[in-house]
Amino acid sequence: QVRLVESGGGLVQPGGSLRLSCAASGSGFNIYDMAWYRQAPGKLRELVTNITSDGVTNFADSVKGRFSISRDNHRNTLYLQINRLKPEDTAVYYCYAYSTGRPDHWGQGTQVTVSS
Repeated sequence: QVRLVESGGGLVQPGGSLRLSCAASGSGFNIYDMAWYRQAPGKLRELVTNITSDGVTNFADSVKGRFSISRDNHRNTLYLQINRLKPEDTAVYYCYAYSTGRPDHWGQGTQVTVSS
């Protein structure tokens, strides 16, 4: 069983940066593939980026070059570095853990608001 808790969201001006964290408790963090999703008001939840247990990363086209994902398996923590923020990045950002044959896990989300 894995419990995920996101942090690091907030209000930031366009062009600014944020670093989101997702702390995982429980065992087996290192064997999970991890992802960040986001959901803007009135829109469906969308995949932003993911990182496999081996460290392979993928990004949505809308965030390539601005977002980076990393994980620290010793600290059981997933990170999302967000640079050059745009108003359209405003959303609740969710951490997600998944692994074949195991239940999926979602965090409660952290709000990111980009506004001047």
